Amino acid sequence: MATSINDGLAFIDDIGNFGFGDSTDGVLHLLCLAGGMSFMFQDVRYNVVRGDYVIMTNPGLVCEVSTSHDFNGIIMRLSESYVATLALRSNYGVTGHLSLLQNPVMHLSRHDFKVCREALVNLRARLADDGHIFREEMLQHLLMAHILDLYDIHARSHTHSPVPKRAAELMGRFIRLLYDGEHLQSRDLTHYASRLCITPHYLTEISKKVSGKPATYWIDRFTLHEVTRLLARKELPLSEVAEVMHFSSLSYFSRYVQRHLGMPPSDFRNRK
Repeated sequence: MATSINDGLAFIDDIGNFGFGDSTDGVLHLLCLAGGMSFMFQDVRYNVVRGDYVIMTNPGLVCEVSTSHDFNGIIMRLSESYVATLALRSNYGVTGHLSLLQNPVMHLSRHDFKVCREALVNLRARLADDGHIFREEMLQHLLMAHILDLYDIHARSHTHSPVPKRAAELMGRFIRLLYDGEHLQSRDLTHYASRLCITPHYLTEISKKVSGKPATYWIDRFTLHEVTRLLARKELPLSEVAEVMHFSSLSYFSRYVQRHLGMPPSDFRNRK
């Protein structure tokens, strides 16, 4: 693995060496050049083929990764702190991020595939050139151009309306609370609104404007991912799962699972 000076940008030679499930920081970019791969993300199975660009906004939510024998791809990892240094002025990153949480795979046209492959190949080559005096600044500008290309590709295939800076900032903070495990403690909309110093109604309106989904959708999305992960561990009693998730009672936990997954937790566990 080649890394930048501050380890914020890296290219990975073998996807099998990446610690999915253990890594919660950073973003993983993958351009499939040949063959295919498959993975589970937020309890949905995705299949990737040549010409697909995958952006995993939280590799910790990815599991059951497999590749074909002829798989070949360019894999880039970015730390969140490194991306923050780019200081992109567009607020589209929040909209794109939330969209990628629902579907992390983009199917590229022949032209867009060529653009992305050339950008990644150039980034990887420049990263290896540690003798360049202005290496870090050069890498940041090349990466910024690539990310703006990705914004363009994503925006052209999705309905997009401008997002006010304040709304994008609040939505980003809300999603960060969920990434940090706040959903393990509370699924109450009022709790998150209070943490952001806004009203529940305003948080709902912001979420709908930025992502097209109410804030409760994202709370449940993160909660259900953790619930299904824990239910897969059959050695854990259901009462312990409910306790870990801070449900007030086992019956309340069972009703929550029944409402969102369409069956009691015991039936879901047996099916899995």
